[in-house]
Amino acid sequence: MIRVTTTLQRRRNRHSEDRAVARDGVLQVITSTSRRGAEVFGVDLGDELGARGRTVTTVALVPGQSPSLDVPTLGKRALGLRTLLRLRRRARSSSLVIAHGSSAVVATALATLGTSTPFVYRNIGDPSYWFDTPKRRRRMRWILRRARAVVALWDGSETELRRLGGPSIAIRVIPKGVPARRFPLVDEGSRTRARALFGARGLTVVYIGSLTPEKNVDAAISALGLLPDAQLLVVGAGSDRDRLEALGSRIAPGRIIFSGALSDPAEALAAADVLILPSLTEGIPGVLIEAAFSGLPVVATAVGGVPGVVSDGQTGILVREPTPSALAEAIAAAGRAGRVMGMAGRSWCEERFEIGTIADRWDALLAELGTWSET
Repeated sequence: MIRVTTTLQRRRNRHSEDRAVARDGVLQVITSTSRRGAEVFGVDLGDELGARGRTVTTVALVPGQSPSLDVPTLGKRALGLRTLLRLRRRARSSSLVIAHGSSAVVATALATLGTSTPFVYRNIGDPSYWFDTPKRRRRMRWILRRARAVVALWDGSETELRRLGGPSIAIRVIPKGVPARRFPLVDEGSRTRARALFGARGLTVVYIGSLTPEKNVDAAISALGLLPDAQLLVVGAGSDRDRLEALGSRIAPGRIIFSGALSDPAEALAAADVLILPSLTEGIPGVLIEAAFSGLPVVATAVGGVPGVVSDGQTGILVREPTPSALAEAIAAAGRAGRVMGMAGRSWCEERFEIGTIADRWDALLAELGTWSET
């Protein structure tokens, strides 16, 4: 009986402490300081809401690879005890936490246990691909049911998340946004400078993203083997780099350029004629929006939320099966369409994915959740 009373008293004390803490706006949690899609969007959203007078702080669980975002980190391991304790302290002084991605939300769900601070989970990938084992599904089901709200990036993701979490979870569909000002329309001057920087010549295709298996960069390299007058600029870092460099040397020697990760992908976009994204799974890739703002036609696999970003045949070309021959044919067609297709992509994405429009929807959601008063 004494033990039960002690536990109850601790719970009362904890909730009393939570009520006494001065709440200081929204806390955003990203996985690392690496310049990856979810992390960059979190920083952009915080900046956009901050420009509207909202109080938003962004932290990363762990440091990332260089070039990195200027965001404070909480620890050395994403689920390490010190990281979780620091996140818990931050969360208890915030009115709400937004967790960007599955690693961030696992840490957030653990760190906020027993507190009164609610969290919003922003799912960034395709649930049908990533939650593919019973253990992952059980863990995500627990998280979905604990979240105050869940943000899906496209309708198909919402359907999968609701199937997993049940009809009672609150889901909103809010796609990714990108600041158009950061990716100005490429003109001849910037194109000439960028092509000289990367040594680009002839038809230049660019891939920007992680060098990991699900990105399927192998297929892009193999496609270049079928286009003898083209070259491929590969921008990014990851576990597959050495293997991909060896593959490029065999298939298209001298025509595959590996630049590593860049702090400013706009330069690589300016050097290219076509962007390629042959992924096996995607959410809503920011790089497709960035390419569109730059006026660049794209070739991409029709997976996840990609068909909502690329209007097939109008703003780019979608490939159902990313075989080398299908990708090579699409690259050649997009290269011929050139600026006409690229300008159509810019108009399409400015209307749907500019960060200001997306931040409006986040602002409304947070007001609906009582985070701040609507103005």
